[in-house]
Amino acid sequence: MSQAQQKVTRRRLFAGAGAAGALAAVAAALPSRPTQEQTPPQAEKAAEAREGYRLTEHVQRYYQTARV
Repeated sequence: MSQAQQKVTRRRLFAGAGAAGALAAVAAALPSRPTQEQTPPQAEKAAEAREGYRLTEHVQRYYQTARV
């Protein structure tokens, strides 16, 4: 190899390393997107159970005792 070819190779190596470093810095600075977390089946059932008003036995007892 001649001296000119070695210098070009070194320049490309350092330019590539600099570009890779710059890309890594930009990637680290960008805000990351939150990943979609899957809710466990128990949490979905609990959320469904809380939906809406339900007239249960203890609520009916409260209404009976609260009558004036």
